[in-house]
Amino acid sequence: MTSSQMPHRYLTSESDLIAMLAPLAAGVPGAFGLKDDCARLTPAAGFDLVLKTDPVRAGVHFFADDPPDAIAWKALAVNVSDLAAKGAEPVAYLMALSFPEPPTRDWMARFVVGLQQAQAAFGCVLIGGDTDRAPGPLSVSITVIGQVSRGRMVRRGTAQSGDVIFVSGTLGDSGLGLRLHAEAREGRRTLQEQWGLNDADVGVLIERYLRPKPRIGHAGALLAHASAAMDLSDGLVKDLGRMCSASGVGAQIDGAALPFSPGVAKILTRAPAAFAEIVAAGDDYEILAAVPQAQAAAFLEALTHVPGGVRRVGTFVAGHGIIVSNRDGKEIVFDRTGWEHF
Repeated sequence: MTSSQMPHRYLTSESDLIAMLAPLAAGVPGAFGLKDDCARLTPAAGFDLVLKTDPVRAGVHFFADDPPDAIAWKALAVNVSDLAAKGAEPVAYLMALSFPEPPTRDWMARFVVGLQQAQAAFGCVLIGGDTDRAPGPLSVSITVIGQVSRGRMVRRGTAQSGDVIFVSGTLGDSGLGLRLHAEAREGRRTLQEQWGLNDADVGVLIERYLRPKPRIGHAGALLAHASAAMDLSDGLVKDLGRMCSASGVGAQIDGAALPFSPGVAKILTRAPAAFAEIVAAGDDYEILAAVPQAQAAAFLEALTHVPGGVRRVGTFVAGHGIIVSNRDGKEIVFDRTGWEHF
């Protein structure tokens, strides 16, 4: 093969980039192989469509030199997480990519692999989008489309006083994983040693930051039992505040009941003062649910063997405001309640 016949290292046209993405749309007639300007999607009989857009950008939601497959996974996962909290089943997604410079073929191939893995895990496919080159950081903007039985979408503004507060999975992993990941990129282990973590602990926490796991297996239990739900993306305290505000209720959280991974538990043993920071950390992508007292046991039972499960952590109360106790039962005063976009 002559040099003129060898594939160029960088993608030199939008057509080449779309050709690499086209396999992600395989098997969906309405995607038209990504060869049309628009896609066509027909909702199943008796279902509503549920839509969500949540972009991620280098320097804000990931590091520009993170593995391309992890960037792709996270870009789709953070959107699917919102669908999971609505009780919706992911179906398809649109994606807009904005590059500061043409990507290499190798980078793009690894990005496509990450999307393939995410699609397989979440049950949705690419049906269209756009690509361009623009000044600024790499941006991946995804609009995900799900479906739920007509009129059954679980909303976040319908919690009632007396409802039990549940959260899935464990809290604080991603926020601490981000700090460890940032340190590891610089070849340092200061926090790891300070917190008494082994390499396995660090790996788990960083993986939680790089590849969040949307709780799509919780949809059935949410539809059957929850009065309200939302995903935890900006921190438990901030997102719980949003649910309370939308529902016109207050909340009390028992800090001793909050679920933490073994790595976070080690950190709290060494640095108990980090409790408030961990509770307010973002990027967990777990589910926050309100469940009537009469349904609480059934909700817990329904998710006993589902990855991530749920933990009862508090109660919605009449009035307004949130009271969070630490593990000693004392109320916490937060300097920062969670991730702030502006």
